[in-house]
Amino acid sequence: MRLLIVEDDHHLRSQLAGHFRALGWRVEEAADGREADYLAREYTFDLALVDLGLPQRSGMALVRDWRADGLTLPLLILTARSDWQDKVEGLEAGADDYVTKPFHLPELEARAHALLRRAAGRADDCATFGPLRIDFRGHSVSRDGQPVELTHSEFETLAYLAARAGEVVSRGELIDHLYDQDYDRDSNVIEVFVGRLRRKLDPDGSLKPIETVRGAGYRLAPGGER
Repeated sequence: MRLLIVEDDHHLRSQLAGHFRALGWRVEEAADGREADYLAREYTFDLALVDLGLPQRSGMALVRDWRADGLTLPLLILTARSDWQDKVEGLEAGADDYVTKPFHLPELEARAHALLRRAAGRADDCATFGPLRIDFRGHSVSRDGQPVELTHSEFETLAYLAARAGEVVSRGELIDHLYDQDYDRDSNVIEVFVGRLRRKLDPDGSLKPIETVRGAGYRLAPGGER
């Protein structure tokens, strides 16, 4: 998963980034509203954690503007404010949930996973596509009950395609999802990951789980989700 953390407190931002990176997430950090706005519009994220009290531009303004301009990524606001009106204002501006500081990291992580499930239309952390079962939180995949060993990058590629099941996902989107913004962005790497996934998920060629849509990208469509 790719996460944007918008927090001006350096210590807290580093703590959050370290926690989610340890979970295998790709994390970008912004210390003010202007930098956050640039990153959110320039790159693809699965989730953003947004502090309300930011320099340059407030978190509330960011949430309003992103929603007004059609950015649909899940937004979890972080606020030190205890007044319920601030929380309501954030939700009405377009945020999906909030956590009040101070908070425990396991609580924040649980809220983040809940938002990702909601965004993907899932009621739990697993999804089944024909004989394939993907455990998003456990970072594991099985076919017909037998585990399929994937590298981290292979799993992240599959998980992103699964979250967009039935849609065509471009190579550019996958690169944005998998790599930090300053990474050498070579689309051939994506072709390698998809090729390896096909061989591991479908060694006998009977399933054909990942379709190539010529000139557009890839689509996960192994018989539909259950």
